[in-house]
Amino acid sequence: MQFKGEESFSHDQPARLGILVTNLGTPDAPTTAALRRYLGEFLADPRVVEVPRPIWWLILHGVILRIRPSRSAAAYRKVWQPEGSPLLIHTANQCEAIRASLQARYGDNLVVGFAMRYGNPSISSVLDEMQSRGVRQLLVLPLYPQYSASTSGSTFDALSSDLARRRWLPDVRFISHYHDYPPYIEAMARHIEAHWEANGRNQKLMFSYHGVPKKYLLRGDPYHCECHKTSRLLAERLGLDSTEYMTTFQSRFGREEWLRPYTDETLKSLPGQGISSIDVFCPGFSSDCLETIEEIDEENRDYFMEAGGTGFSYIPALNATEGHIEALVSLLEKNLQGWDVPVNDSRELAVRFERAEKTREYMDSLSGS
Repeated sequence: MQFKGEESFSHDQPARLGILVTNLGTPDAPTTAALRRYLGEFLADPRVVEVPRPIWWLILHGVILRIRPSRSAAAYRKVWQPEGSPLLIHTANQCEAIRASLQARYGDNLVVGFAMRYGNPSISSVLDEMQSRGVRQLLVLPLYPQYSASTSGSTFDALSSDLARRRWLPDVRFISHYHDYPPYIEAMARHIEAHWEANGRNQKLMFSYHGVPKKYLLRGDPYHCECHKTSRLLAERLGLDSTEYMTTFQSRFGREEWLRPYTDETLKSLPGQGISSIDVFCPGFSSDCLETIEEIDEENRDYFMEAGGTGFSYIPALNATEGHIEALVSLLEKNLQGWDVPVNDSRELAVRFERAEKTREYMDSLSGS
């Protein structure tokens, strides 16, 4: 096996800290061909679809990739922006805001990049760039607050697969979840409160999370439990009792049972139960994307209103809002603790110089004894 190295490597290259922010992914364009490539990569991941590979290969290539790409392309065209898909735009903005916040402290010693688990920019391409810039300590933050094997686990697979082919490995830390991290809960609460202040408040608040097959829960995946914990902590922070909010799961695919209750079915039933107005927020989505914009704010809005609802308000994802960036930066700095990261701040440099001097004096005392 030939391991990947650096042809232009120099031993006097300064060592840098790298932060890799990842998200799920996006097609390169809202076209059938681009969706076929993207869905082919996404749905071929055994973390995403846990079906025996030979059977799934036949279903995927014989049926799904012949039908679904054109339908998905039509949906993407509804939300596509000149700069690309909403997920790509928001993730890039989040990465830039994180970089701006942390580089004020670390300067050129810090390299911040973002990658997609599926599609572009790929994890491998961003790691290539980081390695060329001397990254020797790497902190990876998948933007999935609640852990699932199909999201955070899959990202770890892609990361480890890439690193397994590299000659020189960086020190690596991986943030697998942050579903109950207090600054994340606080950022969401303030975001919802600001929405209520500007737009008013409806009868009930729905927390809608991306669904996964129920069998994943039965096999030990903690995603379901972490979603409910996020909902409970957020409701407590907002001062809501159990009758004022609910947790549901969206975006199911195929015929098998997924986590319940389903968002679409619940919205269709609520007007008949006396709930005529509702706010919907998606705590598991760090960025607005097809599943929030088209599925929630269009398709599911229609379900609710057609069933007799009179008021529907989608509360946007946190995206690159100030509170969200502050929470993510706090999470990153918490996970940087213990690493000797070079900084720009004169006070911190002075402290580190003093520590180095004390260490040198101690070592001199040992050699002289």
